[in-house]
Amino acid sequence: MTTTYAALLRGINVSGHRRVPMAELRELLSELGHRDVRTYLQSGNAVFTSDSDDESALATALERAIERRFGFTVDTLVRGAAYLRAVAEECPFPAATLEAKQLHATYFSGPVNAERFAGVDRAAYLPEDFRLGDRVLYLYTPNGLGRSKLAEALARPGLLKGVTATSRNWNTVVKLVELTRA
Repeated sequence: MTTTYAALLRGINVSGHRRVPMAELRELLSELGHRDVRTYLQSGNAVFTSDSDDESALATALERAIERRFGFTVDTLVRGAAYLRAVAEECPFPAATLEAKQLHATYFSGPVNAERFAGVDRAAYLPEDFRLGDRVLYLYTPNGLGRSKLAEALARPGLLKGVTATSRNWNTVVKLVELTRA
């Protein structure tokens, strides 16, 4: 059975560092045997179809191929269309009424629980807020991510130890759902 996936690459093409041209990423995904390869933006979003049902193996294969081609490691998450759609549908914030810069999804490589974030004093950051979902953290930042003190607190290495995390603004979340729709 063929599944449509999104590959979410972490921390590429930021301020000229860890440069991965999207044309080369598309080529690399095709060389790995994936079909219908497309990219979205320069920040590391690719969509493809595969007969594999193993997101972790797909991510690992892409990480290794990127390291061979470009000479550096890029943490990569691969998520299927159904999961991406569920993330968008289960958003606990009123996504339709917010600007894209105000709402973000941080995707995690594995499950995270509320206990991991128990030390974050949510009241101290209001009106900013976050909620957890299935391998995702929804982050509401009314003044944008760049000015968010809560985003800084949530990105502390101790909180994210043992998981890969990569964030996307809500426009990208919605676009990835559209691009992976069968």
